[in-house]
Amino acid sequence: MELLELLEQMEDIIESGVSVPFSGGKCIVDREALLALVQDIRLKLPDDLKLAKRITEEKEMYLAEAREEAENIIKNAESRIAALVDENEITKQAYEQAEIIISNAKKNAREIRLGTREYADGILSKVEDVLEDVLDVIKINRQELK
Repeated sequence: MELLELLEQMEDIIESGVSVPFSGGKCIVDREALLALVQDIRLKLPDDLKLAKRITEEKEMYLAEAREEAENIIKNAESRIAALVDENEITKQAYEQAEIIISNAKKNAREIRLGTREYADGILSKVEDVLEDVLDVIKINRQELK
């Protein structure tokens, strides 16, 4: 059964619901039938939605890994600095290296975050387009029913 047919069935169930007096338009509907239709709709949703969810989860994972990696790099740099504090020239070199490492770590983390966000935004944009198309079809079908 197509997604639009499932949505039409859901709409039929809602429209055939028994009105509750003095409730401001609320009605009683068959919960089991609606839940079954929702489950069927979930199974029929485009793979892009599932992909977008997975990409969002992966993005969060990548961001967490990037933060953790940046923190580890910073901690390693700080440890190296503490170990090299003994002599003046070594201390100076250590500070320079630490700054380079920290700068590179921040730059890498920023690039990872930006790349992940752009990728996720692209996928979510595609999902949004698909959903807008489905919504347009639903509106057209509802207009045809009227």
